[in-house]
Amino acid sequence: MLGLDIPENTWLGSLLTKRRKKAADTAQETQTTNGATTDATGAANSGGGAGASADRMARHDARVVGTAETENATAKADAASAADNAHVPSVISLGQVWVDIMMDVDTLPTSGGFTVAGDTTPTVGGSYRVLQAVGAMGVPAAHAGIIGSGVWATTVRRAFEEAGIRHIGPDRLDADSGFRLVFHDGTDRKTFVARYGAEAQGNEATFAALDPAAGDVVHISGNTLLDHTAAGIDEFVHRAGTDPKQRRYQLVINPTKTLSLVNDHLLEDLVLARPIWSCNRQEAQTLADRLGVFVDDSATLTVGGGFDKSMEALCEALGETLRAPLVVRAGSRGAWVREPGGATRHIEGFPTKAVHTRSAGGCHTGTMCAMLSRGWGLEDATRIANAAAALAIQRSVNGVPVAPGYDEALALADGNENENGNGNGSAAGRTTGVPAE
Repeated sequence: MLGLDIPENTWLGSLLTKRRKKAADTAQETQTTNGATTDATGAANSGGGAGASADRMARHDARVVGTAETENATAKADAASAADNAHVPSVISLGQVWVDIMMDVDTLPTSGGFTVAGDTTPTVGGSYRVLQAVGAMGVPAAHAGIIGSGVWATTVRRAFEEAGIRHIGPDRLDADSGFRLVFHDGTDRKTFVARYGAEAQGNEATFAALDPAAGDVVHISGNTLLDHTAAGIDEFVHRAGTDPKQRRYQLVINPTKTLSLVNDHLLEDLVLARPIWSCNRQEAQTLADRLGVFVDDSATLTVGGGFDKSMEALCEALGETLRAPLVVRAGSRGAWVREPGGATRHIEGFPTKAVHTRSAGGCHTGTMCAMLSRGWGLEDATRIANAAAALAIQRSVNGVPVAPGYDEALALADGNENENGNGNGSAAGRTTGVPAE
């Protein structure tokens, strides 16, 4: 936080100034306390030669212990470095996972009314869709959130096993995982009724044992920012620091439409972490509103005309405020990408016939995270994610998009890249998604 060189007249700059002042006040209090302790120690040691001799012996012993501790620390550092070299980068999600019970109805009943569902299908939702896409890309996927014990938790664990997703987070034996009723009445809008479970019953220590290795990508979903588990997210973000260059891993945040309900303090901490943000247009606009970002949306929102200009303006204004990489998704129109110090670029999408009833946003985010862990730059990772999302929509199962494999997504992305001539070339020319100052 203290090493960032950001103008104070920006939103992020003013926030950093406030945090610097708080840190300085805390340091001053610590210095005052230590000074008082030193004075008391000096008075106690002024009693005579025996005290001075004992003090010299204590300092000698401390030096011996200090040398041993330094040697141990060096050995541990060497072991950690060797482990990093042998590590295969993975994607770790801190998001919540639950079961969706999808119900197709003709119309939603009024209060006290009655209706019959034509089809009812339980599917695992939440961050599972992100991790499923990660695995489909051939990248190890791990879930660090909480899973309970019961009928719904068993469904989640079975889905994890089938998809090859490791659960590395806490287990709760006293509560089941949650579920949601998802009503689809044939329109573009869906109605949700949620029953939160073990996944929402975390605390500040939920992710305390998580130590991402070099090359990993850590995914945080907006569905983890509203309940008790949000305290664990805040603690993890504090540990991540505010300078992405100092991290061994990359941090990706995928907010949801509930972003408007996230408390100010947590939102500030997320912004200060300067992660890679991946949002749809609605989420990006909500984030801009929360941060007080003015976006000139006077252009008419029509596909192929003012829509593109509006998306570019939104990505440019929000990215400038965040001082972090930003991806704003727009369905078949692809996505707009901005990295600090660079121009906003439109990454073309892949028009497809929609046969799904659920969003392919999880597939897009998971594919992007997987590509980042493979060492691809943000623009190339977004291009492949666009292709994967389009393919997932075409092959939905029970209304849920299913992520394609790596080779298939790459083939479609390469075809679009060659056609439009807007790629970054070979893998050797790809850059990482770490933000510049």
